[in-house]
This record gives sequence, C-alpha cells and structure tokens, in this order.
Amino acid sequence: MCVMQFKQWLKLMMEQRGLNSATLADAIDENQPTIYRIITGETKNPRLQIVKKLEYFFKADYNKSMTNQNTDSDTIDINKYQAVIGSKGDGMLRRGNAGEITRLEVTKLWISKNVPENSGEHNLAVATGFGDSMCGMFNSGDPLLVDTGVTDIEYDGVYLFRVGVEGFIKTLQRIPGEGIRVISENKKYESWTIKDTMDFEVLARVLKVWASNTF
Repeated sequence: MCVMQFKQWLKLMMEQRGLNSATLADAIDENQPTIYRIITGETKNPRLQIVKKLEYFFKADYNKSMTNQNTDSDTIDINKYQAVIGSKGDGMLRRGNAGEITRLEVTKLWISKNVPENSGEHNLAVATGFGDSMCGMFNSGDPLLVDTGVTDIEYDGVYLFRVGVEGFIKTLQRIPGEGIRVISENKKYESWTIKDTMDFEVLARVLKVWASNTF
C-alpha cells in the first residue's frame, strides 16, 4: 500500500485531461508558477483553498485517492524513441541499429519514485545509446529513459539533441557569452561549442541511464 503525494495526484489528474501547468492555471484562475511549484514538489503543503479549488475542478477527492492499493500493479509501456535523425555522431541514438532496446514496462509507482520530475508519462521513451563517448555514464548499447516533452535546455544536464543531421546524447552546459558547451563523459573526447549559427534542436532530456557490466 502506498500513499500518493498531492503532487503525484495532481500530475495524474492533469495527464488524464491533457493539461499543463499553464492551461490548468488559466482554468482555475491561478498563477502558473503556483501550479508549477506544486507539481515539481517545491510546494510541499499547498494551501487548503487551492486544494479545494483543484478538487472541485477535477471533480475528484484527493483524500479518497490518497491510499491507493493498485498503484504498483498499474503498468505502463514506455516505447522506443521514434524520431528520425542522421547516421553520424558519436554517443548518439541510431534508429534501426541492431541490438536496439525497443520497450520498457514499468509501474506507475516506479515512475513516481524514480523519475518524479517528468513532463508526463506519455512523453517518456526508451532510447539506446551507441558509441563510447559517454562511457562512465552509460555504455554502448545501454538503455536510456528520455523525456520528449523537454525541448529546451531548462538547466544543464544530459540531453538528446541534433546539430544538422547528426544526433548526439551528451551533457550540455550553458556558457554565457559563448554558447552551449557539449561535454562527453569519456575525457578522450574534446568538448565543443554549439554556436547560434548552427542548426541545433533539443529532442529530449535524459532522465535515467543504466550502465551495464559484462561478466
């Protein structure tokens, strides 16, 4: 038996109705940052007034949902990341590569405990990293859990992105006045910088990686 936190309950209600923090805030006449702080867990104990307002809007009672005995048995299929990107680029995702991981099956409880800061279950995908540029974080052929709902660099971290027709999975670090630094975990690879003139697109943020060992 697990106790569902209010932020988890709210995210579930929003996902079921296809709402984000901005559209929900408009619907209940609240500020978007207020909703965002609740779903990210920054606000641990929301005001009773806003709790009641949200329950009224969703026509659902949080307290009745609080003790949920079925959460761990509710499974979710996380399917393969489907974007088409080029066949070059080290540490990248290559579509159709032999040995590619195509699906993960997890419970909602696993998601809430292991990747609570995601943009929605429907945006989760499994990718397979190839090459040795990120060894130390993950190895070639290892699975990665990515959030396709993140298409901007909200903060420094590991992202799946493309420059031109080449795709990469790398750490991105914003350097004021210079651009975006691309960093490999394997230090034999030099870092490089994404300039404003480059055709650059963030495809997803990497939430979790698995580093395999062969025995």
